Amino acid sequence: MRRGSIVQLIVIGVLAGAIASAVALIPDWLPSSASREAGRIDFVFWFVTGICIFVFSIVTAVIVYAVWKFRVKPDDDSDGPPIHGHTGLEIVWTAIPALLVTAIAIVSAIVLAKDDAAGANPLRVNVYAQQFFWSYGYPGYRNKLSSVLRLPVNRSVVLTMHARDVIHSFWVPEFRQKQDLVPGIHATLHITPDKVGTYPVICTELCGFGHGLMRSRVVVMDSTAFEKWAEKKGTS
Repeated sequence: MRRGSIVQLIVIGVLAGAIASAVALIPDWLPSSASREAGRIDFVFWFVTGICIFVFSIVTAVIVYAVWKFRVKPDDDSDGPPIHGHTGLEIVWTAIPALLVTAIAIVSAIVLAKDDAAGANPLRVNVYAQQFFWSYGYPGYRNKLSSVLRLPVNRSVVLTMHARDVIHSFWVPEFRQKQDLVPGIHATLHITPDKVGTYPVICTELCGFGHGLMRSRVVVMDSTAFEKWAEKKGTS
């Protein structure tokens, strides 16, 4: 390939990458992060996005260059010259995607392992899902029940899931993690909130006519306020 053609391919690829990067970075796609696990998940998201932009730039450059340089007149129905395979090129375009996929798998496995590890002295909370509302139990505080999930900031939390009827799914966008609740299976989810605030709890599994209204709140509080609330008698 001539040097001029390589330069043209690079220019087209850089332009395509710049446009894709602008689409990825300028809009505010993700909600604000409110847990330590969310930061790791965001890293995987942007790591994969960067790889996708890289691949997109190469593919777009080749397609645009081919359409631009090798187009024919509308009335030209003749066959093009025969083209033979290029073994070296085939090895390259097989090896590079394999390496990229392997890199994604390794990074994802590391993040999943870290996010699944509970910290020292975790707060344990039972999450109950039932058409069409959420409730929460605190076994460490005389099985205190609440319709609002209250958590202390900067403390590891283990959520144990309980579905009382059909399949539901627990999701707090600011925590990033999502866990399905299946009847008879008590899965766990580890979260370490790191920002005080109030965030939505959303069911993301179609669970019946009232699915769209199955909402709750998680309130992340400072440790003193949480202990004061948890020790108070009664439900809330």
